[in-house]
Amino acid sequence: MQNIVILAGNIGQTPEVRTTQGGTKITNFSLATSRPRLSEGRVLRDENGYRVMDTEWHRITCFNGLGKTVAEHCEKGMKVLVHGRIHYTKWIDSMGNDRYGCEIIAEKVDFLSRPKSAENDNPELVDRDDEIPF
Repeated sequence: MQNIVILAGNIGQTPEVRTTQGGTKITNFSLATSRPRLSEGRVLRDENGYRVMDTEWHRITCFNGLGKTVAEHCEKGMKVLVHGRIHYTKWIDSMGNDRYGCEIIAEKVDFLSRPKSAENDNPELVDRDDEIPF
């Protein structure tokens, strides 16, 4: 049995870093993935003929060295490929209600585009394709 997740998408916010009381560095960021909306097995298109896309948001968590690398080199809008595992949490809020959460614990993050600040250095190396063909 395995718990494996592979997501390719765009970073939705600049990664945030925090440190636990024990000294562990934790970096979090949101990742947007998109897929075409289907109706009766067919891809829906808008009035201009473009595919209608559904976007899902994922919470990504990186630890220690990986988190440091992500915090230093990633920013909002970059395309990344995340390899990791799903982690579910349950807690009781201040009102006594059960609460649930889901995050992806990243084990590897590959950069699919450069940070925006680096795009001006050599723009022909930046991936400009915003749609994934289906």
